[in-house]
Amino acid sequence: MAPSAEFSEVKALIHHYLISKTKFLELKDEMQEDQLRSFVDTAITNLCREKQLSLTMEERLALIRELVSGVISLGVLRPLVEDPSVSEIMVNGHQSVYIQKDGRIEKTNVHFPDNVVLMHTIQKILAASTTSRRVDESQPYVDFSLTDGSRVNVLLPPCSQIGPVMTIRKFSRDLTTVDDLVNRRSMNKQMAAFLIAAIKAKLNVVFCGSTGSGKTTLLNVLSRHIPDHERIITIEDTAELRLMQHHVVSLQAKAPNIEGKGEVTIRDLFVNSLRMRPDRIIIGEVRGQEILDLVQSIASGHAGSLAIIHADSPQECFNRMVTMMLMSGIRLTAEQIQQQIATSIDLIVYVELFLDGVRRVSNISDMRYDKATGGISLEDVFTFKQDRIADGKVVGDWLMNRKKPSCYHKFVKRNVVLNGLFEE
Repeated sequence: MAPSAEFSEVKALIHHYLISKTKFLELKDEMQEDQLRSFVDTAITNLCREKQLSLTMEERLALIRELVSGVISLGVLRPLVEDPSVSEIMVNGHQSVYIQKDGRIEKTNVHFPDNVVLMHTIQKILAASTTSRRVDESQPYVDFSLTDGSRVNVLLPPCSQIGPVMTIRKFSRDLTTVDDLVNRRSMNKQMAAFLIAAIKAKLNVVFCGSTGSGKTTLLNVLSRHIPDHERIITIEDTAELRLMQHHVVSLQAKAPNIEGKGEVTIRDLFVNSLRMRPDRIIIGEVRGQEILDLVQSIASGHAGSLAIIHADSPQECFNRMVTMMLMSGIRLTAEQIQQQIATSIDLIVYVELFLDGVRRVSNISDMRYDKATGGISLEDVFTFKQDRIADGKVVGDWLMNRKKPSCYHKFVKRNVVLNGLFEE
């Protein structure tokens, strides 16, 4: 049963009540599970009496289960999860836990008594995530998302030689607007204005970068500028996208069952999504043959598509797209494939994690195709130039090419004003 709006309001109230009116934060580390349940139950009773609220027994049990599981499931990892400066937690067996803090990896003093306790914690985290996925000896790896949007990957023996390995990539709550990214020096105001305009003009944009560079965060932030009236379909392996619009259809790939059957791939979902009357299609990560369907759907009129690809530069991103299309078995030459990609994708946005721990948009590249010569080129609209490193900080600035990008006509067509960014 989906929670009602009224129930969601009560849940928010009890969260606030526990933190502000009780000693929940002080006592939760000292209480056992049954004590936690009793404490939360009493708090709910007091709040309902004070606010004259009514809850069904089912709603009361759901509230207690959610609040208590959030505390007990994380075990010794909870202080790391609750630390806003920690962006990633890496558990390498029961004796070794590393974190990424302010962009740098460091070892912690946190450890588990043994691998049995670690495995028990993993199963509790998986259960609290409310996903239907499982992990055990027969299915020794899994990807899933927590209720707050954090992403978890687990790998078990015999695939791992050091015991259970778990990686938690935390969902960033403090980066929600473009202004946040500008204030963090991830981009400048001109780049922000250009990217917002590109979203509004329904340009086809690919975000690329290495693992943990901030690609998904950037896409999440920019997606807020998709008009509310558009129907958006997101396709992911593991749910990471958090869109704020109302008309969003979220699709997720399905791994095969223990018998090797029932798999639903990103490509399967993408092909099906074209029959769902999408205004926008967003692919969480392109890894394979779905690139062919993406490029062909754009060519057939599905503008405004957004996608993520792992690559270490805009040129490498383009090369990967060509390689993935060749692997699909399509009977086209490499030159014809390059031409299809160049005429479908408008911009490649490259995000990079620098040595000072700051994630910056290093390049916004225009994909140019010259019909007369058949030539294809990538020209930077914006690029970050690093001058030096001083006191551990990267010193540099973004350079802008004032030449109109090849997609400029799309801004004009959709009446999206660029406020004099480019030369007339």
